[in-house]
Amino acid sequence: MMERRRMEAALLVLFLGHLTTALEVPLDLLQELPQPPTITHQSPKDYIIDPRENIIIHCEAKGKPHPSFSWTRDGTHFDIDEDPNVSMRLHSGTLVVDISREKVDHYEGVYQCTARNKHGTAISNDIVVRQSRSPLWSKEEIKPIVVQEGVSLVLQCRPPAGLPPPIIFWMDNNFQKLPQSKRVSQSLNGDLYFSNVHREDSRNDYICYARFPHTQTIQQKQPITVRVLNMDAINDTVAAFYNDTDLFSEAPTEERKPTFLIPSGTSSSKMVLRGRVLEMECIAEGLPTPEISWTKMSGDLPAKRTSFLHYNKTLRILNVSESDAGDYRCTARNHHGRVHHTIHVTVKAAPYWISGAPKNLVLAPGEDGALTCRASGTPKPSITWFMNGIPIENSPVDPSRQVYDDSIIFSNIQSGSSAVYQCNVSNDYGYLLSNAFVNVLSEPPRVLTPANKVYQVIRNHQALMDCSSFGSPIPNVTWFKDTQSSTLDGDPYILHDNGTLEIRIAQHQNTGKYTCVARNSLGISKNHIVLEVKEPTRILKQPEYRRVQRGTSVVFECTVNHDPSLTPTMTWLKDDGELPDDERFTVGSDSLTITDVTESDEGEYKCIMNTTLDHDSASATLTVVAVFHERPEPPTDLELTDQKKRSVQLTWIPGDEHNSPIQKFLIQYEDSLHHQGHWHNLTEVPGTKTTAHLKLSPYAHYTFRVLALNAVGFSRPSLASRMYKTEPAAPDENPTGVHGFGTQHDNLVISWKPLSGLQSNGPGLRYKVMWRQKVVGSSWNDATVANISKFVVSGTPTFSQYELKVQAVNDFGEGPEPAVVHGYSGEDLPIAAPENVQGIALNSSLAEVHWDPVPPHLIRGHLKGYKVYYWRNHNLHKHNPVILSFSGNHTHGMLPGLHPFSHYSFHVRVCNGKGEGPASKDQQFKTPEGVPGLPTSLTVTDTNLDSLTLEWTPPHEHNGHITGYTLKYQPVNNSYELGPAEELALAANETSVTLTNLKYSTRYKFYLNAKTLTGPGPAISQEAVTIMDEALISQADVDAYLGNTQTSHPIAPSPPRRPSHKEPESPFGNVSYSVEEDGALISWEYEGPEKNFYVEYIVENSDGEEEWQKEPVNGSQNVMLKGLKGGLSYKVRLVAKGHRDQPLHCSKELVVKVPAVASRQVDIATQGWFIGLMCAIALLILILLIICFIQRNKGGKYPVKEKEDAHTDPEFQPMKDDDCPFGEYSDNEDHKPLKGSRTPSNGTVKRDDSDDSLVDYGEGGDGQFNEDGSFIGQYSGKSTSRDTAGGHESSEAPSPINAMNSLNSFV
Repeated sequence: MMERRRMEAALLVLFLGHLTTALEVPLDLLQELPQPPTITHQSPKDYIIDPRENIIIHCEAKGKPHPSFSWTRDGTHFDIDEDPNVSMRLHSGTLVVDISREKVDHYEGVYQCTARNKHGTAISNDIVVRQSRSPLWSKEEIKPIVVQEGVSLVLQCRPPAGLPPPIIFWMDNNFQKLPQSKRVSQSLNGDLYFSNVHREDSRNDYICYARFPHTQTIQQKQPITVRVLNMDAINDTVAAFYNDTDLFSEAPTEERKPTFLIPSGTSSSKMVLRGRVLEMECIAEGLPTPEISWTKMSGDLPAKRTSFLHYNKTLRILNVSESDAGDYRCTARNHHGRVHHTIHVTVKAAPYWISGAPKNLVLAPGEDGALTCRASGTPKPSITWFMNGIPIENSPVDPSRQVYDDSIIFSNIQSGSSAVYQCNVSNDYGYLLSNAFVNVLSEPPRVLTPANKVYQVIRNHQALMDCSSFGSPIPNVTWFKDTQSSTLDGDPYILHDNGTLEIRIAQHQNTGKYTCVARNSLGISKNHIVLEVKEPTRILKQPEYRRVQRGTSVVFECTVNHDPSLTPTMTWLKDDGELPDDERFTVGSDSLTITDVTESDEGEYKCIMNTTLDHDSASATLTVVAVFHERPEPPTDLELTDQKKRSVQLTWIPGDEHNSPIQKFLIQYEDSLHHQGHWHNLTEVPGTKTTAHLKLSPYAHYTFRVLALNAVGFSRPSLASRMYKTEPAAPDENPTGVHGFGTQHDNLVISWKPLSGLQSNGPGLRYKVMWRQKVVGSSWNDATVANISKFVVSGTPTFSQYELKVQAVNDFGEGPEPAVVHGYSGEDLPIAAPENVQGIALNSSLAEVHWDPVPPHLIRGHLKGYKVYYWRNHNLHKHNPVILSFSGNHTHGMLPGLHPFSHYSFHVRVCNGKGEGPASKDQQFKTPEGVPGLPTSLTVTDTNLDSLTLEWTPPHEHNGHITGYTLKYQPVNNSYELGPAEELALAANETSVTLTNLKYSTRYKFYLNAKTLTGPGPAISQEAVTIMDEALISQADVDAYLGNTQTSHPIAPSPPRRPSHKEPESPFGNVSYSVEEDGALISWEYEGPEKNFYVEYIVENSDGEEEWQKEPVNGSQNVMLKGLKGGLSYKVRLVAKGHRDQPLHCSKELVVKVPAVASRQVDIATQGWFIGLMCAIALLILILLIICFIQRNKGGKYPVKEKEDAHTDPEFQPMKDDDCPFGEYSDNEDHKPLKGSRTPSNGTVKRDDSDDSLVDYGEGGDGQFNEDGSFIGQYSGKSTSRDTAGGHESSEAPSPINAMNSLNSFV
């Protein structure tokens, strides 16, 4: 029975799901509407308070009328009026508790707030109020610890338990952090672990600190002394001295394999809650120090949420999920061995929402709805419902309400059922409490958007028009444009759920007056909105890079085109800042002029054109030179030295630089033996050098020359050096690009790239060509040929694989052993056709064919693929079949674009590099019936007072047997609303019908479509008006009616007649263009019936050999032409395609001019603004260092114990400047105040006395020292009489609080 009820509830929720909508009553706009209470702000569930400050427990709510508030504490009513220390803020439920006359302990407990008005009651979470506690460290006597070098050691911290738990860190008596490493590290519980101790670990100031964040108190443990000794050096005297000490590990220490200090054993377990942070640690001892690594045995670690801390000893996983459960293994290893520990992780979950908390419901009387409270958790949570804070089973009976576990279903709800429902979801690890009201309202629609609002957008940008509305039931929003009767839904319009109408790319034709209509069962509300589409602002002529001489003038031009209805503002910037206030700068309407230019004028100048809707900008750089530089003079006195067989050293003398340093020298050579009269680049050297060591080739006659380069350009070449001849030698390399292929079925052509004359290394260059068939036992054949690039081997078997080598040879020997390449002899046509060819039609326009592959030896060449020839039987094109190619070794393929209800024949051929093989036997298949095409025409004739006649012609494409026609028609009223639709079924042989009993002077819309056995095809639509003397008949809407309401065309009055079939001369209108960053955007309007377009374009004044380029258009009225070259003009025209893709309509040619864009990249390191910024940063750093140095030297070092001065650990480095250490302090067991401290008489430390304090360790504020030696408190800057009641000791030394900056790196 219970399962059946759950099933019914689930089905009911699914049925009503679409009726439930989250809706807030806009009280700020509709203040007269009632609304149950909603809690908007409350204190956290676990509320830890500062015992020194007043208690504030938040509870804020809204509703109409404004709710009243009450509280419970520990489950009973909390009477605020009876407690003089408690008050409630005006118009709020927030409690304020004055703790100046009462202890904080008295107000700890569990609080809950209730907000109610006459429409319902909302309740807050249970707020557990507890005060923060920072207890003192227990007194203990800590004996010095003496350990042998190399053993492990654990220094326990064991801080006092606080609320919340303290943050632990270790420091020395100079308030410097203790260095940690993979050998020494702090565990999660605060203990300090040594995997093995070294002699340098000896010290007497291991101090554990605990910081309690809420009270801003820092407690310290007594210092721990550690002595690390070498047992061989211990003598009896030293042993007697340490009689009162604890001596650990007297056994000799040797290197050893790792063992775990924590956790113990080989396995352990850990539980973590979903969404929390999982931290696991493994700390091992051993010698040498072990390395720690982690793996998840049941999968991979979540990379994005995983981190390794404390030198890999701690594994942290953030935002834990159920997938993180499993076994984790930590491994400790050194070269003596390894040890493993497995941690089994279990993930539990406090309750959490699956699809969000329950949503408020605003329903009208008689409507249905549902509140859903879907949550999950581990273990599975229980769900409890309340109504106005009372368990729902004890609440008044409501016949419209049914409770099903996690849902409440409302059916035929009535007035008076408004209430606030609470859903409580709980398990062992927590709970969720959510309020959701049900507000029963009857309100007609109201459009909240201001009337006649004007929206202005830039063409080709997004347009968003708001229609915010309210009503109960929720209104349905529709949009209309101008006087059109059809709703705006579909390309280019997007209607959002909140009523907003979006146009992704606004065009000029979208300009107009729009009407949004909000309807529900109680009424209708309208609002008019105006959309204006403006031209974008574009800079037509950009400023250009200028390089001018000092003292001259310069002009930057910036010509802009903008929408004439927008007011533009031109602004010029220099280096992204304002222009200098200098009369030399003159700003014109489209230019900037600078006279008497100086070096300070160098920089980047940017012109910005702003309008109220958009802007455009362009920039250019100005470079100022003292004098114009010139090209350098050519180098002179070229000399060859250190002459060797394959190298020589070239020296020269540079020419005049002409005020521009030489950047580099280019060395060129001429080889008069092989390529006389041609100079080639050999190498480059920096401009600071005047010698070059040149590597040369054998058997060449070299002549050299040098060119110099500065910022202006290259110099003229120097005079040539004397000739240097190198001796010949055997080739150093072989020809590259060796290939083997056949031009006939019985030959093999071996080709290669010949060596150049310089590569020949000597006279008599020739090539040794070697080849052999790649079969077992074949031997090499060879032939020596002259300096050519190919060799033909005849009489080879068809398509056989060969191994090939080509070696260079000259009169002085052979080149190196050549590499082996592979090639094939010539191909021949395939001699076999594919077998087992089959075809099957998958649907009315797609078929699949299969065949068996042809064996490779019958292909006789490289397999290129298969070709399928197919044609439609009984068709004029049966001798011109369609050919589809399938590359590679395919055995099947798809034949798309087939005609429904047709017979097809096909065959398959295999292809290689030579050509096609024989055809397979012809096979046939038949495509099934499809839906018919659009009726060819639909016209209205004989329009009378109450009747008219419709005539049509059948579709061009029957795609099957036409079984009939369906005619739908419905009236259209003056508000552009469609009336009830009538439907007629007509026989297949009918081509006209007369409709009678129509209403007088009424507009009707007609839809006609044909049918086959497969189904109905697309519909053609038409509009007409019944009238006594004349009919208003619109042009036929030839767009296929696919189920959406189409926008009707304007209807002009005309006498009843058949529409003419004469096509308009040019149905294209308003053809325009704009040049964007990506290309040219072409836009147009089209009134014809065709839906397939493409754009053709060609360079203007081309020589006639270029062809028109085509760009397809996908159903829109604009297209972006990309890849156009700057500075050219293009002729553009639009073409509409008719039946069988034959051109039907062309627009007039449009000339599109693409402007040239000038740009110049600038090195940021040379910019004035960048250099200035760097200087400012350097100056700021210097000032900070000076301030820190002054602060550091304000105080002295104040001794605490003279004995400790002699035992300062030399291993610790001086603190950084920003650490700012402070004086030492007392560590007596009696918890006396720190020596050297000063406390004002009022018990506070003024913040202004020091910029550095323990404030930086927590949330901020001033501080003082308590009697126990800890740093306490009033960091929030507040003090009360209770804080100073105990009094404090003081001395003449300044306060050491400044030094606590060194703690910042730990907290």
